Amino acid sequence: MPVPSHILDPPFNIVRCSHAVLDVVNLNASREFYERTIGLHVEDRNDQAIYLRGSEELQHHSLVLRKATEPACNRLGFKVGDEGDLDKAASFFSENGIVHTFAERPFQGRTLQFSDPFGFEVELYASMEKRPHLLRRYDLYRGAHPQRLDHFNVFAAEVQDTLDFYARLGFRLTEYAEEDGPQGRIAAAWLHRKGNVHDFALTNGKGPRLHHFAYWVPGAMNILHLCDVMASSGYLENIERGPGRHGISNAFFLYVRDPDGHRLELYTSDYFTGDHDHAPMRWSLKDPRRQTLWGAPAPRSWFEQGSPFPGQAVREPQFVADVTVTD
Repeated sequence: MPVPSHILDPPFNIVRCSHAVLDVVNLNASREFYERTIGLHVEDRNDQAIYLRGSEELQHHSLVLRKATEPACNRLGFKVGDEGDLDKAASFFSENGIVHTFAERPFQGRTLQFSDPFGFEVELYASMEKRPHLLRRYDLYRGAHPQRLDHFNVFAAEVQDTLDFYARLGFRLTEYAEEDGPQGRIAAAWLHRKGNVHDFALTNGKGPRLHHFAYWVPGAMNILHLCDVMASSGYLENIERGPGRHGISNAFFLYVRDPDGHRLELYTSDYFTGDHDHAPMRWSLKDPRRQTLWGAPAPRSWFEQGSPFPGQAVREPQFVADVTVTD
């Protein structure tokens, strides 16, 4: 069956998505965008990297910007339950022929990096330096008032196999988009660990590439305010899609592009999925409410453009999904 069963006793315990590590060409331009326009807080910086977080986050960072010659998604980070889970993960990877290594990462404890079977570069850690809560520091709020990292979405060339792999690691399916008919294939899947709609989503397309990463904001008005900010601060052309409401996830959203083309979603008003018997919701690819509840299709760039992972060849998808786009 294409819909995997929930595994409640995975080989190790991934708690949630934690941080994205992006390669950027101009650190100053990226800082200007993420700090002053989007509203993230700079926690540390040097000539090679900038570390940022949202107002609600106690961890040192949820976004790392690394100086590089080419834009790329360097790593996607997930937090595990404890140090023992890192050892369990290493054993699981060894038993399954998955390339992995322990690495030193600034401000993080012991970090296990691996390349999954589909080319996504991931790192796991159990502990990170703490920083003071900024939730009630309203004097520091800017942009959309981003509170916390919510999820990653990736282009996967092999959606079903990638879905099955992460389901094996305990990710639970909440919603999926599927072709109609008895032989219908899953074209996109939303998976969670922390009890919301998703920590990790898979979109059919040329991969492995990062489609977007998302920050949760307090409400729809924060997203509307960001549109005004971007329109009046030189970033009008960086607004790619929205604002609008997804059918999938029920979230109010806005997609923007940073100076290097990395896609960021500002996101709010999804729903609770923490019950272990929460049944996934199916969407037909033909349902216009799937992309946007109000029926507006996504632009072509949203289906075609993404951030590659360094050293990973981008592959054609196993099939091309029949979706509605607007140019």
